[in-house]
Amino acid sequence: MAPRVLVADDLSSEGVALLQQAGLTVDVRVGLPPAELERVIGEYDALAVRSATQVTARLLERATRLKVVGRAGVGVDNVDLEAATRRGVVVMNTPGGSSTTVAELTLAHMLALARHVAQATASVKAGRWEKKKFQGRELAGKTLGVVGIGNIGSIVVARCLAMKMRVVAYDPFISADAAAQLGVTQVALEDLWPQADVISLHVPLTEQTRNLVDAATLRRMKKGALLVNCARGGVIDERALAEALASGHLGGAALDVFEKEPPPPDHPLLALDGFICTPHLGASTEEAQAAVAVAIAQQLAAYLTRGEVKNAVNLPSVPREVLDRLAPYLALAERLGSLAAQIAPASIGEVRLELAGELSRAPHRVLAAQVLKGLLRHVLDQPVNEVSAPAIARERGIVLREDLNPEARDYVAELTVTLRGGGGEAVVAGTVFGRHELRVVRVNQFRLEAVPEGDIIMCENDDAPGVVGRLGTALGQAGVNIARIYLSRDAERRSAFSLINVDSAPGQEVLEALRRLEHVRAVRSIRL
Repeated sequence: MAPRVLVADDLSSEGVALLQQAGLTVDVRVGLPPAELERVIGEYDALAVRSATQVTARLLERATRLKVVGRAGVGVDNVDLEAATRRGVVVMNTPGGSSTTVAELTLAHMLALARHVAQATASVKAGRWEKKKFQGRELAGKTLGVVGIGNIGSIVVARCLAMKMRVVAYDPFISADAAAQLGVTQVALEDLWPQADVISLHVPLTEQTRNLVDAATLRRMKKGALLVNCARGGVIDERALAEALASGHLGGAALDVFEKEPPPPDHPLLALDGFICTPHLGASTEEAQAAVAVAIAQQLAAYLTRGEVKNAVNLPSVPREVLDRLAPYLALAERLGSLAAQIAPASIGEVRLELAGELSRAPHRVLAAQVLKGLLRHVLDQPVNEVSAPAIARERGIVLREDLNPEARDYVAELTVTLRGGGGEAVVAGTVFGRHELRVVRVNQFRLEAVPEGDIIMCENDDAPGVVGRLGTALGQAGVNIARIYLSRDAERRSAFSLINVDSAPGQEVLEALRRLEHVRAVRSIRL
């Protein structure tokens, strides 16, 4: 009997045809009320949705035959992932289906800014003919600065190189060789701002990228530069951007995304002539919608007919009985990858994993995938999971090396992650106490036993009396509560180190105050 697929949301005819051509029985029943969907879901092996259908725990309880849910699009907010995982239901999405569409919108904004398209259109419609007022500039020969060269950023790079632009780029997680193959010149982030005539952002919104473009960054940009953001709202300090435009320092800005959507009517950017915007249209083209439908149909067919998995967001690639034993180490691996990403040197070219002791006999590829997932999710403008992370790393020229050491060191099982690139390296290691207690046991040369969770302040200082007290006093005065503090020092007792778990993320003012304390060398905010 052929597997049965229920298409519960609008899916292009091309997608439905692909499912049928694979020999699957397909029922298209769009807009079923929740009660009716719950009544019939037990008859199906696969469910194809977009964003309208809510795949709840209640629905999944009735889906006794269901093997896979396919989401035609990126987000899976409408799917209860925890419930699906508990029931062994694979959830897939289509993270790359709209990359070209978003890149093309980015180009549209660049060209519209350079040639004043929106403003000139409004002027003509108002009955004016102001050729001199709207004299523009050519992009050919200008320098484009791209922050983040993932799927979307790399497409923008290719298109702009074809327009004879020079491209400089910042992306700490792509090797020099991979950047050279794309045709870009890698630069430090602080060097990108003053070089670029046009700047395009392609980064996810994380604690590290929130307000990445603030007032200080805007001041470092070339006078008259154009700024485009079709990535995520919140990456730009929008009030600082309004001030930079109003002062004439920037030549123009274009946003497809806002920190708050829709923006309020009195948003200062909306009153400025040098500003253009669109209502989050990044993936809104007929082609992109068809592409994600075709992609999810291909993925569902491959899984149902051949057992192949692509873009799964919740599928562990180990047997259930092994997963139960390995689960805490999978969580540890992701957090070590995340921690390493936040202290890593630029231009990572190599990720080295060492599995020591009992861990050397575990399925090392699934642990490596979790490390890469934790690492890459801090820098990509696209979703990443344990299935896609290894392939993305390879595409970006990151070499993965694995060392299996059956000999136990300080712990029965220990995982060490080393990131190398840019002339330096970062090393973190961890283990599991008991059955579920995760611990970081090494950060670079410092040994300790710290809990890797939540907001963390990392501090390196001279090994001198009073530093810890001054740190605690400064945090207390700033209203930042310390949950735990872990201390270490190097063998020569010249340097000391602390990881401080805090109840809330410290602001930049707090971090700067800590950096000014006597004997403090470096302070960093970490989010795990």
